[in-house]
Amino acid sequence: MRVVHIIKVTRISGAERHLLVLLAGLIQRGIDARLVILVERDKPMDDMLAEATKRGIPITRLSIRRDYDLALLWRLRALLRDQNPDVVHTHLVHADLYGCCAARIAGVRTLISSRHNDDQFRYRPRWRNLHRRLWRWTSGGIAISESIRRFAIEVEGAPADKITVVHYGIDFAWLNDDDIASARQQLRADLGLGADALLLGMVCRLVEQKGIPYALEAIRRIKTQHASAQFVVAGDGEKAGELRRLASALGIADRVHWLGWRGDAADLMAAFDVLLVPSLWEGFGLVLLEAMARRVPVIASRVSAIPEVIVHGETGILIEPRDVDGLAQAMTRLLNDRALRKYMGLLGAARLEERFSVERMVAGTIAVYQGVLE
Repeated sequence: MRVVHIIKVTRISGAERHLLVLLAGLIQRGIDARLVILVERDKPMDDMLAEATKRGIPITRLSIRRDYDLALLWRLRALLRDQNPDVVHTHLVHADLYGCCAARIAGVRTLISSRHNDDQFRYRPRWRNLHRRLWRWTSGGIAISESIRRFAIEVEGAPADKITVVHYGIDFAWLNDDDIASARQQLRADLGLGADALLLGMVCRLVEQKGIPYALEAIRRIKTQHASAQFVVAGDGEKAGELRRLASALGIADRVHWLGWRGDAADLMAAFDVLLVPSLWEGFGLVLLEAMARRVPVIASRVSAIPEVIVHGETGILIEPRDVDGLAQAMTRLLNDRALRKYMGLLGAARLEERFSVERMVAGTIAVYQGVLE
């Protein structure tokens, strides 16, 4: 079976990391899986190309000039005719549009579309109408969570019998206590902090969706009670300057450490005492799995797919979005209770192994392919 995956890439985030793991797993299971990335001229995504090559994934880059690029449609049609796949599998909106149209023109009749998020723009009438049409052309769909499946059915008009939930899975190797102790010591030394500093951390894009202002306000509220608590943020984005100014205005600039984009962000989490995910919406939150793999408890918003991953009171604490009081109370509860942090971290690791392995993700994806081809 030959499957061509298509996605537009401007950075390596959750969906892109998921694809790298998924395609490598499909290839190991004997699937001829290939990747086509649509890239902007000023963002050639050499790092994505290098990472795919390192994992043994055949990859092709096609440039996209703008959101509406008819020339891309014909280049993509030619590529699909040349590669002659059994299945075309698209990810995110640009690939859905161009991949679906190019596949039909190229004569590929089996098209799968993955839904990775419930971004707010998808509620707009023109996008809802577009997706309703695209769903009529697809053979099947994959939603990365039950929440996203409901969104696709209710908002985009996806037929319920066409879309299947296949959760993300990640590669993980359990860290021993020495590895975690070393990571904790190294990050604290890098930040010039004492060994007893308690680190609340976020790993995310600095955008509105991630709810970072609410975390900053909660830090302000607990700073007197927790003199050793520090806030670490790994990531970059359009709100970076605005958020730094907010931290200063709240009087917590000395408590907040802005690390910028980090290639080692996942491993960095081993040094956190608590991961914060106060998102306003979230397709899945791959960062949750990465924290669970490092036995880090999570405080997160009760939105979208997050309750499917984090079990409230067991692997973390769930709060309502924008609930600063709830966020501050959850921080205080975990910062005051080292045993509870350890207990939740261990339960999170066990849940990850049981529910979110790469093997489950790959097997679920292959089952979708076989179902539509049969």
